[in-house]
Amino acid sequence: MNEGLQANVSWRPDRATENVSTAVSSLDPILNADPQIIVNPWDIVLCTSGTVISCENAIVVLIIFHNHSLRAPMFLLIGSLALADLLAGLGLVINFIFTYLLQSDSAKLVTLGLVVASFSASVCSLLAITIDRYLSLYYALTYNSERTVTFTYVMLVVLWGTSICLGLLPVMGWNCLQDESTCSIIRPLTKNNVASLSVSFLLMFGLMLQLYVQICKIVMRHTHQIALQHHFLATSHYVTTRKGVSTLAIILGTFAACWMPFTLYSLIADYTYPSIYTYATLVPATYNSIINPVIYAFRNQEIQKALWLICCGCIPASVSQRVRSPSDV
Repeated sequence: MNEGLQANVSWRPDRATENVSTAVSSLDPILNADPQIIVNPWDIVLCTSGTVISCENAIVVLIIFHNHSLRAPMFLLIGSLALADLLAGLGLVINFIFTYLLQSDSAKLVTLGLVVASFSASVCSLLAITIDRYLSLYYALTYNSERTVTFTYVMLVVLWGTSICLGLLPVMGWNCLQDESTCSIIRPLTKNNVASLSVSFLLMFGLMLQLYVQICKIVMRHTHQIALQHHFLATSHYVTTRKGVSTLAIILGTFAACWMPFTLYSLIADYTYPSIYTYATLVPATYNSIINPVIYAFRNQEIQKALWLICCGCIPASVSQRVRSPSDV
């Protein structure tokens, strides 16, 4: 028994951490490569995610850019989301290339800035879409006015300006290249920088949650009014309301499931933590950019029509004749 106890004691956490770091590499996610390792499998996963993200969102950007009928505020925000996710995917691919082919501090900072700016723009675009959906329901009669278009452009300028500023921070000197003790789990971002981004995300998530609760109430009220006007059965009203609530739950639940693990982990961890844990929370966050086009773009009837015209030159009757209901939020 003493020998077994000694064996357990000899397996100390610091040695376990060292073994994990050696297996996965001493690489902190996004931008820190160990030239001794040929290819880190986690980097392959991130690069693959980036490739899928880029291809998928490039389709959405091209559809909105070439179709002049898709210039309403809603489509501008969807295009902003797709563009942000497209840049995020390209950032992951470029990071993979720079990590193994061009190892320099300048390349690390530029790539990190692109990834931070694009993912920040993606999250901010999701918040802007939520605000737009709330306004389209709350101010239904005046939503299509020139004021809404102006407000949408203001939101786009603010969100992209803020995101670009966040991406420039590492290049402007807010990094841990000179002091490794200040590094976060995403090297060379500082612990304070990542903490600020995480807190900002939690605040935006709270705002989105509140807005979606209000949207849910409005949808239920509108559905009930329509049911009374058309003398629908109670079961029909229940099914439509449940569909709307389920849609909102999927949207918000997907967003939280993808980003929340990485956000919470980045608040408590630092560069001394095993990188495998950071990868395990970072990879699901990138999946949000893969899911976004499915939720916000490909479910939209107008984008579906444009996509059908590009693919086969025709629009199926099931798509062209579908009527938008209050549950389609």
